[in-house]
Amino acid sequence: MIRVNTSEHWDDRYRSVGIESVSWYEEHPTASLCMLELLGASPSQSLIDVGGGASTLVDHLVERGHRDIAVLDVSDVALEASRERVKHPGVRWIVSDLLSWTPDRRWDVWHDRAVLHFLISDKDRATYVEQLRRTVGHGGSFVIGTFAEDGPTHCSALPVRRHDPDDLVELLRGVEVVDQRRDVHRTPGGSEQPFNWIAGRVGPAD
Repeated sequence: MIRVNTSEHWDDRYRSVGIESVSWYEEHPTASLCMLELLGASPSQSLIDVGGGASTLVDHLVERGHRDIAVLDVSDVALEASRERVKHPGVRWIVSDLLSWTPDRRWDVWHDRAVLHFLISDKDRATYVEQLRRTVGHGGSFVIGTFAEDGPTHCSALPVRRHDPDDLVELLRGVEVVDQRRDVHRTPGGSEQPFNWIAGRVGPAD
C-alpha cells in the first residue's frame, strides 16, 4: 500500500489531476476562515497551515493582513504552485512530512484541513497530536477539519479514518473546545464530502 507521507504519491497526484481539479480544491476556503474567525485568530498571530500544499487559504490570510504564516506540505509540486501564486515575504514554505518534521519555533495557531483523516494507525495519530502540541504549545490554538463519520472512506487512492466530534476531542485530549461544526465540501467534480471541524486551545500535557 502507498504510504500517505510519500512525496512521490502527492507530487504525482497534483501533476496528473491538476492543482484546481484535485478533490480537495476550493477557490474560497469558507469553512477554514469561519473557524479561524470563531477562534479569534488575528493577523497579529502567527499561523502554520499543515498539509496546506496548493490551498488558497494562504492567499486569503495575506489579504486579511497576516504577516507570519508557514505552509507545510510533503509535496513540493503543491508548494511550488503556491509559491508562484503568493509572493509575500511573510510566508514561509516548508517541504516536509509532518510526522517526521522537527519545528524550529512555535506558532500561535495550527490549521489542518484534511491531513488528520489520512492517518490510519494509532501510532501516526499519536505522533500528530505530539506535533501539534510541540508546534503551538500550551495555550496555542488549533483548527482541524476531517472527513465526518458519513464522509468518504477513501481519498486519492488511500484509505482514510473518519471522525465524529467526540472522536476528535478524545484524540486531542486536554483541549478547550471553542467551536465545532459540520460542513459539506463540494469537490470540483461535483461530489459532496461531509467534514467535521473543531476549533480550540491546547491545554497542559497529560
